[in-house]
This record gives sequence, C-alpha cells and structure tokens, in this order.
Amino acid sequence: MSTTRTAAPANAVQGAIVFTDIAGFTEFTAVRGDEAALELLAIQERLIRLEMGEHGHIVKELGDGLMLWFEDACQAVSCSLAFQEEFERRSSAEDMPLWVRIGIHYGRSLKRGNDVIGHDVNVAARIVDLAAPGEVLVSEATAARVTEDGTDIGFEEIGPAMMKGIPEPVQIYRAVRA
Repeated sequence: MSTTRTAAPANAVQGAIVFTDIAGFTEFTAVRGDEAALELLAIQERLIRLEMGEHGHIVKELGDGLMLWFEDACQAVSCSLAFQEEFERRSSAEDMPLWVRIGIHYGRSLKRGNDVIGHDVNVAARIVDLAAPGEVLVSEATAARVTEDGTDIGFEEIGPAMMKGIPEPVQIYRAVRA
C-alpha cells in the first residue's frame, strides 16, 4: 500500500477574497474571559451572515477572523462596508466592542473542496494586516472591478505596500461610501 497522497482536485475561480480580523481580540479575551470571546466571535459571524446573505459565503474560521468568498467584487466591498457600519452600531449600543479590520483582493484562486487557496488568497490575507480597526482596505485589482460597476463606493489611495512573501508592491485603497 502506497503512502503517497494525491492532491484533491481543484478548480480555478475568479472572485473576491475577504479576510476579517477582530482587533484587540487577545486582550479582550484576557480581560473578559473565554466565554465573552466566544460570544464576540458568534456576534461577528451572525452579523456577517446576515449582511452577506446569498452574495458570498464563509470559507473558514481563522481564530478571531473569517475568510469570505464573493464572486462579485462590488458585492464584497459593499457588504464589507455594511459589516463595518453594523459592527460600529453594535459596539456603540452594547458593552461588546467589535472593532474589525477587513482586507479584500480580487483575483484567481483555486477552489479545492470548500477551501480556496492560491497567491491571490495570500495577497488578501496580507492586506487585512495593513487595515486599522473599522477600516476596509482593498487592492487595486478590487478597486478596478468595483469602479467598472459604477456604484456608490469610493476609494482613497493609500499607496503601494510591500507585504511579506509577496514579491511586488500592491497598490492599496481604503474603501468608503461615496
């Protein structure tokens, strides 16, 4: 019997990869405890599922963040801005801060089972690391796709960013409601 594993079949897909990350989660857990941290994660997931509807889906949970997939870049950015608006409203109304950073990149990935992998996924993961709490940062590829669709979304240029493991700088924009 051979111990060689064969790679699961993968299909190339085009779409927007969105990463969320709860800012200050480690400190929140240390101060408030594990049960409050679980509640905060549940709130994030519930709000995202509600806003996202059928436009996208959760690929996987990543500790205090999520990886989301949208076929349409405009829907990804629009939903991400709506996430931030709802997170801000929730944080103000309750004693449960939900400060989330969001990074988005549109590109080609490989879908393997329920997972999405590839260089463009890695770019999106690095973009979220650049975002401040409450901010939605996108790549130039994402902004170009959204601009083509003519929406109420605007972009503020941040500039090129060098990111760990990404050989070329990536032009970064902050997404805002126009």
